[in-house]
Amino acid sequence: MANVRNLKKDINYVLGDIIEAAYIWELTNASKDTKKSEAVIDEAIVTFDELITKVNAKNVENPKAHFKAISAELETKGTALIEKINKL
Repeated sequence: MANVRNLKKDINYVLGDIIEAAYIWELTNASKDTKKSEAVIDEAIVTFDELITKVNAKNVENPKAHFKAISAELETKGTALIEKINKL
């Protein structure tokens, strides 16, 4: 099983990088509307909160499977957010 601390760091780094990419897009495209990029940032924050809540859940029957599912969810949601940034 991966270390819980490392999983939390991964969540923080991945979603932090996505938020940073959205801010960079906003700075480089100042003349364009930023509502879509702000929506991506909001979605990344909500995803962060959801995943951290799942990591901190205490009563889990199978911790290994639980954390593996969280890691997979981070990958799928992170990929979806990156695709949204690329479409901006």
